[in-house]
Amino acid sequence: MRTRDLAGLALGALRSHRLRTGLTALGIAVGIFAVVLLTALGTGLKEFALAEFTRFGTNHISVQPGRTETHGLPGGMIHNTRPLTFDDAEALRRVAHVMDVCPQVTGNAEAEFEQRTRRITVFGGSPEAARMFHIGVLLGTFLPDEPQSTARAFAVLGSKVHRELFGGRNPLGARIRIAQQRFTVVGVVAPRGDILGFDLDEVVYVPTARAMALFDRRDLQEIHLTFDPGVPSATVGEAVRRLLVERHGREDFTIVRQEAMLEAMGSVLDVLTFAVGALGGISLLVGGVGVLTILTIAVAERTHEIGLLVALGATRRQVLTLFLAEAVVLAGLGGVAGLASGYAFVFAVTVAVPRLPAQVTPEFAVLAVAVSAAIGLVAGVLPARRAARLDPIESLRAE
Repeated sequence: MRTRDLAGLALGALRSHRLRTGLTALGIAVGIFAVVLLTALGTGLKEFALAEFTRFGTNHISVQPGRTETHGLPGGMIHNTRPLTFDDAEALRRVAHVMDVCPQVTGNAEAEFEQRTRRITVFGGSPEAARMFHIGVLLGTFLPDEPQSTARAFAVLGSKVHRELFGGRNPLGARIRIAQQRFTVVGVVAPRGDILGFDLDEVVYVPTARAMALFDRRDLQEIHLTFDPGVPSATVGEAVRRLLVERHGREDFTIVRQEAMLEAMGSVLDVLTFAVGALGGISLLVGGVGVLTILTIAVAERTHEIGLLVALGATRRQVLTLFLAEAVVLAGLGGVAGLASGYAFVFAVTVAVPRLPAQVTPEFAVLAVAVSAAIGLVAGVLPARRAARLDPIESLRAE
């Protein structure tokens, strides 16, 4: 029997039961669609999260009071954490390759101007914060470069705070009240949007020392620093650690390198993408069971046809190939349909949610199609072997 005839018989058998063929292929298509969609969303989520965290660059290190890993007695029994101070921040400026240092204190408070009030986030920082966090100034200037010990009560408004407190008026020189303390507005920053759900336009920037007075704090919440991008973050982090250990007498602080954080996050998101892809693979397995079921029924229904083929000279191998071809075609049709619908849906998601860079990973798409073909092949083996082993005489007697 020629290959062309085998292909014609396989396609004819599938066309003669179009509803059954379509439903079987649909099971495979749903599996491919799930793999393509879930992996695309997982990849998009990874790219979105990494883009958000690298929005201000990757050459950032932050120092936080207290250690994330401790040994011995519980921290609540013995307080052994030395707070971070302005002297620590000034000392960090002397570390090799460090460019900018920003001592930080943040909190929430109410801002008032005339009869308008609004709940805001107060960011207490240094003038270097504008360079470190890519803060563009729309009106006026950012915080002036003056010692924290003599810092004046100046405030720089986020764009949304400016709009809601002043409307279209120029706020420069106006005095606003934050937590019952007066501040003079010296600038308005350009719109910045949000980062991971936090609205950067609802922030008011004040000198760190003034923020500490607002929230009755004696120590810093965090110290941010940037370094020369050409230097490994581990090198700078180790120099920062040695300096602070020398100042504090022990390592009672935590150094967070953004590069290390991004690597850890990338690994977690890779595992998440693989996991959701595996969930889609379960649908493929279910589709394979459908192929096995349909072909098993087909063998029972076509017993007379099989006997006639063998009587006319078809070998057992050709009968086996016939049923395997039907299984592969079923899986292939489902694979193509699932791949096309998956690409179309991912495109629709990117149009509807532009900020989510969902994209189909070619490796996962090819793997899904290959797995669908393999599942069809494996699912067709048992029915095909059963068909090939039928006795032609008994088959011809079948009704």
